[in-house]
Amino acid sequence: MAPPTRPSPRFLAPAQVAELLSIRVNEVIDLLHEGRLRGAQLGSPPRWRVEESSLEGYLAEESENARRMALWRQSQVASFPEVWGTTSAHGS
Repeated sequence: MAPPTRPSPRFLAPAQVAELLSIRVNEVIDLLHEGRLRGAQLGSPPRWRVEESSLEGYLAEESENARRMALWRQSQVASFPEVWGTTSAHGS
């Protein structure tokens, strides 16, 4: 019995990624250069292609960042009793 084959990675053009993320193509290229998206320059002349799984990872990372920022903002507006409870930690 042959081992199961993994599907080949699917690649998207920067314009497709830009449309999915509602950003400009130049911003997609910047994300590739920053290493926040994985991709490769393929073909002749070389053109960027973005791994679809990389896009999923990027979206998960951005979602987690947004969740953390929301929690941080909530902590900044919370009163001390809400944060520390209603009893004194110093035993007064």
